[in-house]
Amino acid sequence: MAGKKKLGKGLDAIFNDASQGANIQSMIDAIEKKAPQMAQLLVPINEIRPNPYQPRKVFNDEKLQELAQSIKINGIFQPLILKKSIQGYEIVAGERRFRAASLVGLTEVPAILVDFNDQQMMEIALLENIQREDLNAIEEAQAYAIMMDKLNLTQEELSKRVGKSRAHVANTIRLLKIPKQLQNYILDGKLTMGHIKPLITIDNKKAVEVAKKAIDKKLSVRQVEDIVKGIKLQQAKKNKPKVEKPKEYTYVEGLLRKKYRTRIKVEDNSITIKYSDTQDLNRILELMGVIEES
Repeated sequence: MAGKKKLGKGLDAIFNDASQGANIQSMIDAIEKKAPQMAQLLVPINEIRPNPYQPRKVFNDEKLQELAQSIKINGIFQPLILKKSIQGYEIVAGERRFRAASLVGLTEVPAILVDFNDQQMMEIALLENIQREDLNAIEEAQAYAIMMDKLNLTQEELSKRVGKSRAHVANTIRLLKIPKQLQNYILDGKLTMGHIKPLITIDNKKAVEVAKKAIDKKLSVRQVEDIVKGIKLQQAKKNKPKVEKPKEYTYVEGLLRKKYRTRIKVEDNSITIKYSDTQDLNRILELMGVIEES
């Protein structure tokens, strides 16, 4: 069972403020700021579960270990914010603290209980990561997509909720259309958004090939951009429509090839004559009357 500390005041006032226009992040900030004066519990760590809407899939192990060492020495200064669920508690804010506390073997953690609905839980999970820890680009895109779907939001409405530009939201969601393999490279930290951005503009198969090369050879963003530019130039040349040569040019080419027995190309304002070696060149010059026959 959770051990109850001295009850504090102020939670009702915070929720009242929020209902009058404060956003979810303001509520979380206000709760954490007033945590020392609010009602706190000591909650068994084995009764706590992560927020089901948590978009972050990968946590930085090094930073988590640093936090764990700090907690081991100094304890947890900032209580977790939890919501009572059917079985135990769900984390509203403070999953890194929860994970770090687990690493050092704590059996219970200080917490504040709040009563948020599913919509608020979803927004909190996203906002806490975006505004405090910077989600991985793919995790952020997945979170945006879930919020738009579950909350029936437009990109414009979502951008206002999360405090990002509409262009940022649109470009981030666009990442979900790239091959899963590229998404995994971002999730695993093998490539950055800078690497992936130019790859979005080329064929998926080519994009994966370039991505693998970038990882194997540890290419910079600029190097990947240069490779993509080269691919686009080749593709442009390949797709360039062939201009049909005038019949007059074709006719003249035929006459000259018959006379000089070599490849000849007639274009606007130019005639190109091909030869294989010096002996062949002398033969052609003799036929032209430029030099005398030997």
